[in-house]
Amino acid sequence: MPLLDTPVRLGVQIQPQHHSSYSAMRDAAQRCEDMGVDILFNWDHFVPLTGDPDGTHFEAWTVLAAWAEQTERIELGTLVNCNAYRNADLQADMARTIDHISARDGEGRFLFATGSGWFERDFDEYGYEFGTAGSRLDALADALPRIEARWEVLNPAPTRRIPVMIGGAGEKKTLRLVARHADIWHSFAGPDTLPHKLDVISRWADTDGNDASRLVISNELRGKGVEEADALYDAGVRLFTLGVSGDDVDLDAIQRWLDWRDSKN
Repeated sequence: MPLLDTPVRLGVQIQPQHHSSYSAMRDAAQRCEDMGVDILFNWDHFVPLTGDPDGTHFEAWTVLAAWAEQTERIELGTLVNCNAYRNADLQADMARTIDHISARDGEGRFLFATGSGWFERDFDEYGYEFGTAGSRLDALADALPRIEARWEVLNPAPTRRIPVMIGGAGEKKTLRLVARHADIWHSFAGPDTLPHKLDVISRWADTDGNDASRLVISNELRGKGVEEADALYDAGVRLFTLGVSGDDVDLDAIQRWLDWRDSKN
C-alpha cells in the first residue's frame, strides 16, 4: 500500500463560487473534458468560501447532474460531499441517479467523494446542527454502511460499483473510515507525513479485517510546483486535484499539469 500500478490522473475542481452565470461553469466543464482532464469536481457548500462572502454560488449535486448529462468521458464528483446535509439513503439514491445520467456504453462516471463537513456558516444558514468534529465524523461512520447497503437494493442498481473517496487525515476516526470504506483517500498530507498516515490506515484495516491494498492516494496541487508534485508522486500519490474559481479559468495552468501527468504515465 498504496496502489502504485495505476495511472496518474488529474482532477479539476470547478469551485461553484463567483461565476457570472451557470453557463460560465458549463463552459469551463466542457473545456476541462475537451482538454483531457480525468475527473471534474465541484464542492458541497452553500456559500462562497473565499472572496466576497455574499458572491454568487451554486448547489453541488444539481450541478453534477447537469455535468453528467453534458459530458461524455470525464468522471464526476464533489470534493467533497457533506454527509450532514442529506439523509444517508437519499445520498445513495442521488449518487445512483447521477451514475445513470452519466452512463455511456453502459457504465457511469460518478465518484462518491464524501466527508463530515466543517464550514459552520453552511450549517447555520441552512438550519443544520453543527455539532462537533467528533459528532459529525460519528454521523459519517453511521451513514457510510447505509449508503453501501442502499446501493445493493436500489432498482435499477448502479451501473458499476461506485468508487468511494474520503477526505481527511484524522487518525482516530477518519482514517479508520478510509480503511473500511474508501477506494480513494484525499489525503492533504505532505510527502514526509504520508508514510505514517498510510501505516495508520494499514493498521486500522488489519484491526477491522479489511483490505486497504487497493487504496488510491489523492492530494491537491494548490500552491505547489512541479518539485512538490514530484515528491508527492514518489510518496505514492496518483490522483492530483487543481481548484479553479470564477470565470477566469487558467487553461494554461491546467494544460501544464496535464503535460506533467502525461510525463508520469
